[in-house]
Amino acid sequence: MTTTPGLTTGPGRLVGVLAVTQTVGYGVLYYAFSVILGPMSNDLGISHTTAAGALTVAVLVAGLLSIPVGRRLDARGGHGLMTAGSIIGSLAVLGWSQVHNAVQLYAVFVLIGVASAMVLYEPAFAVVVAATQPARRAKALLGITLVAGFASSIFIPLTGQLVDRIEWRQALVVLAMALALTVPLHGFGLRRVAAAGRHERRLRASPAWVLRDSAFWLLAATFVLHGAALAVIAVHLVQYLISLGHPAVVAATLAGLLGLLSVTGRVVTTLSTRWLPMATIVGIILIGQGVAMSLLPVLGRDLPGAIACLVVFGLGFGVASIATPVILLERYGATGYGTIAGTLAAPILIAKATAPLGGALLAAALGYRTLVLLVAASCAVAGLLLFLAQRLPVEVRAGQGSPV
Repeated sequence: MTTTPGLTTGPGRLVGVLAVTQTVGYGVLYYAFSVILGPMSNDLGISHTTAAGALTVAVLVAGLLSIPVGRRLDARGGHGLMTAGSIIGSLAVLGWSQVHNAVQLYAVFVLIGVASAMVLYEPAFAVVVAATQPARRAKALLGITLVAGFASSIFIPLTGQLVDRIEWRQALVVLAMALALTVPLHGFGLRRVAAAGRHERRLRASPAWVLRDSAFWLLAATFVLHGAALAVIAVHLVQYLISLGHPAVVAATLAGLLGLLSVTGRVVTTLSTRWLPMATIVGIILIGQGVAMSLLPVLGRDLPGAIACLVVFGLGFGVASIATPVILLERYGATGYGTIAGTLAAPILIAKATAPLGGALLAAALGYRTLVLLVAASCAVAGLLLFLAQRLPVEVRAGQGSPV
C-alpha cells in the first residue's frame, strides 16, 4: 500500500480508524439520545419536548462552530482537533449522566455540540482530503460512510439494552467509556496528517473566492432544502404513516428501512460516478425523492405502495454525506477544503436542527399531508438547483488560483 508523504498512517488504515470513530461518535453523541430521552425526562421531571430541545441546541452549536473548525483544519490538520474533540465529548457524556435539571442538561449539550463539530463527518472528511490522493478520495469517503451508516443500527439497540439493564445514568457512563476509546484512535491514527490541500499539485480556488461564486450558494440552497426535508421526515414519518392507517409497529419498521437504504444509496451513487458526474447523479436522486414523497399520500395507505415510495426516498437518505465533499472537491479542489466545507455545513446543520420544530408547527396548522408535500417539493427543487449549479462555469479569478 502506498502512503502520502509525511503520513505515519497509510490511507487504508486511516479510513479504518475514521470509520470506527465516526460510528462510535455518531452512535454516542447523536443516536443514543432517542433511547435515553424517555427515562431521562421522567427522572428529571421535565417534558419530552424540553429534553429534546437539548439535542437541537447541540446541533445548532455544531453548525455555528463549523466555520472556525474548518479554518483550524486548513491551518493545522485534524490530529489535535479531533483528539481534543474526543476528550471533550467523552467528558460531556459523562457529565450528561450526572445532570439533575434542564439547565444542567442544556449546558452539557452545548459541550456535546462543540465535540460534534470537532469529531464528526466534516472534520473527518477534511482529514481524508488531506491524506489521500484525489483518485482515491471517493472510495475512502464511501468506506467511512458505509461503516458509519450502521451507527444507528448498532447504538440504538445497544443503548436500549444498557438502559434496560443498568438504567440510563449508568448506560451513559458506559457510552462515555466507549467514546473515550476514540481518543487514542484519533491521537495515534491521525499523527502527521497534513492540512487539506498540502499535497495538491494545483491550487484551484481560495475560500474567499468560493464565497463569491454563485454556484456555491446554489449548492448551499440545495443541501439546506434537502437536509431540512430529511430532518422533517426522520422525526415525523412514523406519525404520518400511522395517520395513513398503518399500525405503530409497521410504521416504525418502515421508517427503519431508511437507515438501511441510505447505505445502499451511497454504494449506488459512488458506483454510478463511473458513468456520470456526482452532481448529475445526486440531482436525479433528489428529484426521485420528491416524486416518491409526492406519491406517498396517494399510494401510502396500502403497504406495498408505502414500501415502494419509501424505498425510492430511502436511497437518497444518506447521499448528501458522500456527495457533498466530492462535489466540492470536483468544483474547487482541495485548497481550503475545511473552510469551504465548514461554511457550507453551517446553514445545513442549522436547518436540520430547526426543521423538525417547524414541521411540527406546520403539521399542527395544516396537517401532515401538507407537510409531506412540502418535503416532496423541497427535494425536487433541491435537485433542480443542483443541476443549475452544475451548469455554471468555474472561473478562478486572477490572484485566487495558480499552480504550486
